[in-house]
Amino acid sequence: MIEGARQSAVGSRQSGEAGRDGQKRSYRDLRVWQLAIEPTVACYEATKAYPTSEIHGLTAQIRRSATSIAANIAEGYGRENRGSYLQFLRIAQGSLKELETHLIISQRLGLLDVALEETLLSWSEDVGKMLRALIRSLEKAA
Repeated sequence: MIEGARQSAVGSRQSGEAGRDGQKRSYRDLRVWQLAIEPTVACYEATKAYPTSEIHGLTAQIRRSATSIAANIAEGYGRENRGSYLQFLRIAQGSLKELETHLIISQRLGLLDVALEETLLSWSEDVGKMLRALIRSLEKAA
């Protein structure tokens, strides 16, 4: 899940290459978006074991913030405006920090296994680095 994280934020889709000219054709061509998907699924799987009393608490918050990361990357990409794209990438960063906080709280409450927390936090660090790199590259291109 995390092995491919230490790559640049932009890359080709696993199911195929970007355009022949090397241009990205879709948000799905972004490695940072690709990396955000699988751990989101892992967060959904992990929260299935949470008590029903947390369905509107940590369960919902973890799922919402995890989903928000990839969704904001995609939404910003779709705006086709650098300023809007940067804004949505920054929102994705905020959702990432929110997710980290919920994971730490879950582990401290005994709802999340320490090993899974560490794995997810490592993934989060990698996504954060990729988001920052993508933001810097877009700011420089302005």
